[in-house]
Amino acid sequence: MSDTTKTTTMAITLNQQIANLGKMLNTIRENLHSGGWTLPNGVLDNLAYIATNLERLSKKVAEHEDERQDLLALADISQVVNSSLELNAVLRIVMDTIVRLTGAERGFLMLRNEQGEMETVMARNWEQESIHPSEFAVSQTIIDRVLNENKSVLTTNAQEDPRFGGQASIIAYSLRSILCVPLRVKDVTTGVIYADNRIREGLFTEAERNLLNAFANQAAVAIENARLFESVRRTLEEVTELKNLMDNVFASIASGVITADIENKINLFNQAAERILGWKKDQVIGARLEEVLTPLANDLSTHITKARQAEQHVIGQEYRITLPERGEVDLIFNISPLKDGTHTTQGVAIVVDDLTEKKRLEAQRALFERMVPPAVIDQIDINKIELGGERKEITTLFADLRGFTSFSENLDPVELVTILNQYMSAAADAILAQGGTIDKFLGDGVMAWFNAPIPQPDHTLRAVRAALGIRDAIARLHEQFPPEYHLSFGVGIDFGEAVLGLVGTQKRLDYTAIGDSVNTAKRIQENSAPNQIIISEAAHNLIEHDIFARQLPAMHLKGKRNVVQVYEVIGLR
Repeated sequence: MSDTTKTTTMAITLNQQIANLGKMLNTIRENLHSGGWTLPNGVLDNLAYIATNLERLSKKVAEHEDERQDLLALADISQVVNSSLELNAVLRIVMDTIVRLTGAERGFLMLRNEQGEMETVMARNWEQESIHPSEFAVSQTIIDRVLNENKSVLTTNAQEDPRFGGQASIIAYSLRSILCVPLRVKDVTTGVIYADNRIREGLFTEAERNLLNAFANQAAVAIENARLFESVRRTLEEVTELKNLMDNVFASIASGVITADIENKINLFNQAAERILGWKKDQVIGARLEEVLTPLANDLSTHITKARQAEQHVIGQEYRITLPERGEVDLIFNISPLKDGTHTTQGVAIVVDDLTEKKRLEAQRALFERMVPPAVIDQIDINKIELGGERKEITTLFADLRGFTSFSENLDPVELVTILNQYMSAAADAILAQGGTIDKFLGDGVMAWFNAPIPQPDHTLRAVRAALGIRDAIARLHEQFPPEYHLSFGVGIDFGEAVLGLVGTQKRLDYTAIGDSVNTAKRIQENSAPNQIIISEAAHNLIEHDIFARQLPAMHLKGKRNVVQVYEVIGLR
């Protein structure tokens, strides 16, 4: 048996004994009086006085026991309502406790919402069941009075109470016993507790009002704590959801994102940053930026200081560095100050992009543009590239350095390549200047064509102009080179049908031209002398009014059954 139970039992026993003793004394006094016993003066009066005092003492003991029970109940209630921070659980416990303590039929808990209006958040009956909203029949007059005066209201019969007589809600809902007390936190009324009984009169007394007032003070704090906890939990859930969203965003973007605090310690390092810089997130979180970006430590430190202290954005800082895991890479950095909600700089945010592949592709395109005009490149649809080709009429040009084999025997290979590149560059520039497409470099020679993939009505004349341009470019090179470096091109040109397209495999493709006219141009070039430009009869017939040319003896070309009539180009008209 608990100490509380023992104390209660002792109080009840003592009260019963006092009451029994009073009854016994009254019985003795009545028997002596009725038996005619003669007693000393004052004895009967003293017995009556003692009996009366014993009755008063019995009532006092009972009242103190009720007060003690109320205090014990408040202590238990305080423990119960503060045992949880779940708002709904706290509200339910509060209302069930109110109904139990007061013996009410119904209990309502009303709180101010975000708009400042009273809202019923919990309604329970004596069976500890929730009340349906259709049964929310209460006295708004009494509630408004409690809110306005910040004082509790008790009425034993609202129907006859002169304070509320004639109020529509009281009459309509047949309300009788009503007890309503305010809920206050830090001198601010946050709601009310409303208990009633629609049948019994005189249900509530001052004792219930005092008890409910005391309980309301505890309940208000417990409810406010639960509401604050609920608010914090919702905020935490929102922050967690936002963080997860940001993590997903940072994980999905292609740019590396790094953030560091005011001491340059890294606190965010996304997956793209791992891929670009070759570090794992677990290795760098908490490390200093200078340790992770060692090759850039000095230069980057200057920009970080500018972003953090001068609050300036540093955009487009490009670096070529060597990373342990990736080797040489090209990176671009954008650095910005990292601010909090009060716009105070708390560190820096760095966005890094990998330009390595882009730079490589740009270099390849630059090289490709030296072989193919940019206008041609722009027309190539990468999604439509496939093996095979199409027939087209083109003008093919072959140019080859004369005497290069014997020339190369006396030069260092490095020096030889340098000289060869200058001759090839001069030839390529002349071809591209006329919109030609360079198919390939063949050792010390070059192959090109005109009229594809972009149609060129004057394509044969363009080929001749390109050949003359090559001759002029070579003459300019000779002005720079010593006599022993002087070489010359021999050029062959033919017009005819060819198949243009991709030849090879999906891993290695050549965009080239195949056909008899291509072979003929090659054989004509093989028979040309240094600085000589020879064209076929087919080509001559297309541009004979635009050029000066002389007819040469027909040639026996390798692979040809019949002789081929050719012409030497002297110049343009």
